[in-house]
Amino acid sequence: MRLSAIHTTTYCYGEAVHLEPHVVRLRPRSDGAQKLWRYELSVDPEPAGRADCLDQDGNVVTQLWFASPAARLCLESRFEVEPLRENPFDFLLPADRVLTVPFAYGDPWNALLAPYIDHSAVSGIVTAFAEEIARECGGRTVRFLAALNQRLFDGWRHTIRPHGDPHPAETTLEVREGSCRDMAVLFCDACRALGLASRFVSGYERAAAGHDHPYMHAWAEVYLPGGGWRGFDPSRGLAVSKDHVAVAAARFPALATPVSGTYLGGTAAHLDVQISMQVSESS
Repeated sequence: MRLSAIHTTTYCYGEAVHLEPHVVRLRPRSDGAQKLWRYELSVDPEPAGRADCLDQDGNVVTQLWFASPAARLCLESRFEVEPLRENPFDFLLPADRVLTVPFAYGDPWNALLAPYIDHSAVSGIVTAFAEEIARECGGRTVRFLAALNQRLFDGWRHTIRPHGDPHPAETTLEVREGSCRDMAVLFCDACRALGLASRFVSGYERAAAGHDHPYMHAWAEVYLPGGGWRGFDPSRGLAVSKDHVAVAAARFPALATPVSGTYLGGTAAHLDVQISMQVSESS
């Protein structure tokens, strides 16, 4: 199966503004879980310069900078991706210390994964929530992840909120509803509370191809020794396999935003996003 998409993001400013440098995170990953067959990014107006690079989380991002004022900025990405992972649990946890939570990676992974493990900002109610689920699962790592995923899917009202930052994890826990990005943030915080390295992921899902107005999706990834970064989607209640296409992953959701940048000018910006998607069989 291959997923093809055209994703158009348009900012209209009402009057000409000075566009400061922008970062575009729309290129799908190409790794052991998915193969990127093609990708194109068109920008209007033509930027004075552009550069592709790896960001701090290993995402391929495009840096853009502009020389002339513009009343409109349009970015169009086109891609074709083949998801590869049939079984989301095709791994073995290699040591006794990682079979249970609270989790212990050991050295040198503790230092390498420190930003993703840091739970200093996790609220007490989220920690208590995670500990309750862990007790119910006998502290088993994979059972905990599956149970947390299912608990958030079954027990929360799932909403669509096209714009805005994710809500704090404790807010989503208390109101028992949220968008996919809200659920991903809560999932990550619950994992960090028990020592599991986790990060926020933005991307696409196969199911959206059947919608009249497809939209991007968000989920979580957890780093598991022997398995690497593995995806869990609490807004769907499943472990990530061939139905998801990952684009960007980061410790902080703002660093996985599809487009980020600022402009100088006294006019408000109007944002319009159009996504068309198609699923085809692999040749």
